[in-house]
Amino acid sequence: MFAFREQVVNRYGDHRCCVWAPSHMNGRFASFWLWTAHSAPNRHDPLIAPDAKTTRLLLACPDRPGLIATVSGFLAGAGLNIVDVDQHSTDAGRFFMRMVFDSPPAGERVALEERFAAEIAVPAEMDYSFSESTREKRVAVMVSREDHCLSDLLWRWRNRHLGGEIVTVISNHDDLRGEVESVGLPFEHVPIDRATKGEAERRALELIGDVDLLVLARYMQILSPAFLTEVGAPAINIHHSFLPAFVGADPYARAHERGVKLIGATAHYVTAELDAGPIIDQDVVRVGHEDEVPDLIRIGRDVERIVLARAVTAHLEDRVLIDGERTVVF
Repeated sequence: MFAFREQVVNRYGDHRCCVWAPSHMNGRFASFWLWTAHSAPNRHDPLIAPDAKTTRLLLACPDRPGLIATVSGFLAGAGLNIVDVDQHSTDAGRFFMRMVFDSPPAGERVALEERFAAEIAVPAEMDYSFSESTREKRVAVMVSREDHCLSDLLWRWRNRHLGGEIVTVISNHDDLRGEVESVGLPFEHVPIDRATKGEAERRALELIGDVDLLVLARYMQILSPAFLTEVGAPAINIHHSFLPAFVGADPYARAHERGVKLIGATAHYVTAELDAGPIIDQDVVRVGHEDEVPDLIRIGRDVERIVLARAVTAHLEDRVLIDGERTVVF
């Protein structure tokens, strides 16, 4: 038996081969897909579709044969062209997929989604969501004194590389006000201590308002479970790879004393359990005996800002699905 192979372009512009198992294909669908691949223009070419309006479909469900064919056939029947697809099946029998297709006319979207729910999602026991690529997701950022992650996010936002719209920055210190206000964003100073934590969190919630994502860009406060519930949006945090080995103050000095050989960072969703949410992105850099504490700090901050930016962009581009305590990131 041969798996079905298709050349696609990933988000970094690289060509790769996508292998689909025979269980997810049928002859009629394979023939249709091959005809489409050879006859349709390259939708990833910016000269052909510089501002293509697309819809992103994320779904997860129990795995079974024919799921890709079923969803693709539904969209084909609606006259909608598929421009990108990623899928993954786990050993535990869960199926995950991200499919991008030409957006239907605005007046037809509700009816299309209702038909999808009735004809596809409910019978297949799917968790799913639709989102429009033309709608910029609203992002709030919380930060303390360190600015490396915030500065990187602001640069990506200004150059339209972030994938969303930063709407406010909140800090428990006033140090970064000038940097934020210089790019035209509101900066809100909300001091916090043990005695005023509840009041400060309520004020922060008022300032955050209606957002799609909260980013903790080195915000050095632990958010309460009540805050995480009331904010009404996922939150992403970043921390260095020394946790839990070197917790507390001066982790880089303690790591230098132990002669660490790797420095890394982890970006994860925030849950009530500290630093235990599903991991979205990680990276490491080798260091050596010649690297002193300031070198470790500089290298660590560089890794943190890159890993956080990758995780935030992946979320805003609807590339992340939750699989229990894990994530599937397309």
